[in-house]
Amino acid sequence: MNTTTNIIFLQEPPSGGLHCKKDALTDIFGWFLQVLLASLAFTCLIAKRFCEPHHERRSWLIWFYDTSKQGMGAIAIHMANVWLAGQYTGDPCTWYLINFLLDSSLGLFIIFIGIRLCQYLARTKGWEAINFGEYGTPPSPNAWMAQCCLYVGLMIIVKVSITLFMQLDFWENVKDFILSPIPNPKVELAFVMLIIPFFVNMLMFWVTDNFLMYKNPAKRRRDSYSECLLQKAKVKYRSLRKKSRNSESDILLSADDELLDSETVPIARAIIT
Repeated sequence: MNTTTNIIFLQEPPSGGLHCKKDALTDIFGWFLQVLLASLAFTCLIAKRFCEPHHERRSWLIWFYDTSKQGMGAIAIHMANVWLAGQYTGDPCTWYLINFLLDSSLGLFIIFIGIRLCQYLARTKGWEAINFGEYGTPPSPNAWMAQCCLYVGLMIIVKVSITLFMQLDFWENVKDFILSPIPNPKVELAFVMLIIPFFVNMLMFWVTDNFLMYKNPAKRRRDSYSECLLQKAKVKYRSLRKKSRNSESDILLSADDELLDSETVPIARAIIT
């Protein structure tokens, strides 16, 4: 058993110096890893909703509106990365990982700028439909659709920018060593399509969701002020209730003392006589 395992992990890379084959990202094992990653990422967003403070927790509809935009963008970026990885010369797993890491760092910065720009235009121009995270009362599907289109447009800008950045020559040197310690194609594919993306996506989805659920400062201040008043009212109510209980106890005790005194005097007189 150990001998077989050693042979698998120490085998030579496929011919041509490639760790992954050209179709490694789209074979059965590759698709299995991608579906598993998507399920884990979706679970992470559900967990994030339950981690939100109770008074700020979004309804399931608003949560769906927020996260579905991110889901559409993630699918578009992922499919583009899978396709682009096969267009470069060399190991497609390496190129996919480089694209993914750039999308999760430089791309996240571009997304942040784009969302904040849309929110600024929504406030200054009155274009409420493009104010990310705000859908009106009641929530409007039209606003959600407009924001979905904008977000996918941001993803396209991110992908074009990253693709142009990838044309620089030094990436050839990066791809030669980035996954060189992993000689086994299956293990490399698991790292590229599941293990590394899981931890990076968990952070990226969490941060991006905070961007997408952004509230305007005035509303945030109103919510904070209302919550503060509610807490003060609760404290005041508990204090009054405690005082009321204490006063009732004092009245009952004094009444008991008076009753005890009134009963004790005749008894004492009877004993004396």
